[in-house]
Amino acid sequence: MSDTQTLIENRPPSVATLFLERVDATPDAEAYRYPVPSSSGRDEWRSLTWKQSSERVLSIAAGLIELGVRPEERVAVACSTRLEWILSDLGILCAGAATTTIYPSTNSAETAFIIADSDSRVLIAEDAEQLAKARERRADFPELAHVVVIEESDAKPAEGDPDGWVLSLAELERRGAAHLENNPDSVRKRIDAITADQLATLIYTSGTTGRPKGVRLPHDNWSYMARAIPATGMVAADDVQYLWLPLAHVFGKVLISGQIGVGHVTAVDGRIDKIIDNLPVVRPTYMAAVPRIFEKVYNGVAAKAREGGGAKYKIFQWAAGVAREYAKVTQDNFRRTGKRSAPFGLAAQHAVADKLVYAKLREAFGGRLRAAVSGSAALAPDIGYFFAGAGIHILEGYGLTESSAASFVNPGESYRTGTVGKPLPGTEVRIADDGEILLRGPGIMEGYHGLPDKTAEVLESDGWFHTGDIGELSSDGFLRITDRKKDLIKTSGGKYIAPAEVEGQFKAVCPFVSNILVHGADRNFCTALIALDEPSILSWAADHGLGGKPYAEVVASPQVQELIEGYIGRLNEGLQRWQTIKKFRLLPRDLDVEHGELTPSLKLKRPVVEREYKHLIDEMYNGSREA
Repeated sequence: MSDTQTLIENRPPSVATLFLERVDATPDAEAYRYPVPSSSGRDEWRSLTWKQSSERVLSIAAGLIELGVRPEERVAVACSTRLEWILSDLGILCAGAATTTIYPSTNSAETAFIIADSDSRVLIAEDAEQLAKARERRADFPELAHVVVIEESDAKPAEGDPDGWVLSLAELERRGAAHLENNPDSVRKRIDAITADQLATLIYTSGTTGRPKGVRLPHDNWSYMARAIPATGMVAADDVQYLWLPLAHVFGKVLISGQIGVGHVTAVDGRIDKIIDNLPVVRPTYMAAVPRIFEKVYNGVAAKAREGGGAKYKIFQWAAGVAREYAKVTQDNFRRTGKRSAPFGLAAQHAVADKLVYAKLREAFGGRLRAAVSGSAALAPDIGYFFAGAGIHILEGYGLTESSAASFVNPGESYRTGTVGKPLPGTEVRIADDGEILLRGPGIMEGYHGLPDKTAEVLESDGWFHTGDIGELSSDGFLRITDRKKDLIKTSGGKYIAPAEVEGQFKAVCPFVSNILVHGADRNFCTALIALDEPSILSWAADHGLGGKPYAEVVASPQVQELIEGYIGRLNEGLQRWQTIKKFRLLPRDLDVEHGELTPSLKLKRPVVEREYKHLIDEMYNGSREA
């Protein structure tokens, strides 16, 4: 048995045990950095050691025990990504309870459904806004005994609240500290009693239709991840992670386990509008993101080059082409020879482009970024090749909520753009006859909460989980995702099309696109609904006689229609005839989470978009002859 197998198979029974092991191993090492507003108006970054973190975690755990929370009872967390989210989650787990995650952007009706369906006994709410959602629907979940508010100034009881229903996180910690003085072993006893199959987390998937399903993830899922992620060599103890992903999402949540397993520093701040400001301050060595972030960075760099004039934009386009070619050649050579090499001429061009373009891009990421992990959706290969050639190595990974997020990841230096890498040690993969990816291993969920029939639809008795994704395995074990099984388009001519593949190619071709949905099921040709990136297209508009006009007016203009038509033409040149986009419509606004068109992790909800813009789709097919 290898050292990796031994480490994984001898994993502790719970995340709580894992956390205490980490505290004992490196008590004085820095664990977390977090921003605090200062009088100067700029954030001041402070730190907690593992020992300091454990003092707060154990106080939260004891406070929950004092409130009457019993093992495996649910405690919901409705909060943005911040230090208190992590401390609360670990406190819940150390109390033997289970965390129900809720996005802070979730509306009051769905928040109420999740609290009620999970039978959560306590809600940890970030602020007055999240508290108000609980108050509005309190009749829907009478079992909710307390709301703990993180922002102390917002923890104010209101008329109609039961006695003691609202308290602050600071008060919970004070109660917990007092509890520990009288019962010093109470939390340790709870931790010692946790079993590997005990529920740790309940994450509700953002369904495209109907109610979300609660995915039951026991402690063993996270303990496995904490051992398997370091075994890939992706992270090391001296790394600094910048964590901004939503922790209500499984992709963000798994990063907590990975960090505890390794013991590196995590700088945590979920304010998306602060990412650009934070990167040069935090100077991370690695970070995780969703493809939309890399697309926005790419579009932003292209827009800035365009603003610099024709010559500067031509230099950028040349450098982008060199980056892509360099990445493809060096990755191919590494695959064949184990060395990242390029022909002299290409290497010389790359060196020049590095000084002109790539070095500035790396500096914008803090100058130390060794690798960035991309997941949650497919990254357009051409965008991946651009960043790889620029020295920002994007390691695509793959997993689902039902598989605790990380099932595949690209293996460090031998990564291959356009694939999601190899399975984590201990995870098995199989491709079904219809191309569906099946997974089995310690990361797979227990099932859907209270939905045995739905569980049986995707989880076989022998442990194989049906992902619903279509993919291909290379001879040496690299997986390429081609599409969602349910999203494959079959035209009226009988041809199958993977819309995500076409959409990804367009994102690489057109620097103005924000979102695109390819449609063509049961039709005789394909069409597209396209939303443009507002800052990029308004910048272009200002240089083409459309300055000062609102977004909707700009995208409706003949100039922009002609501009995008040109990019559609370039896209079609690289497609099979039956894949080509014959017609398109530009949307009057971008797609977003608030209107329900994107999930909180920025995945496209196809049925929602197609329903909302049915009139535009029908318009594109009016008068066409359906085969």
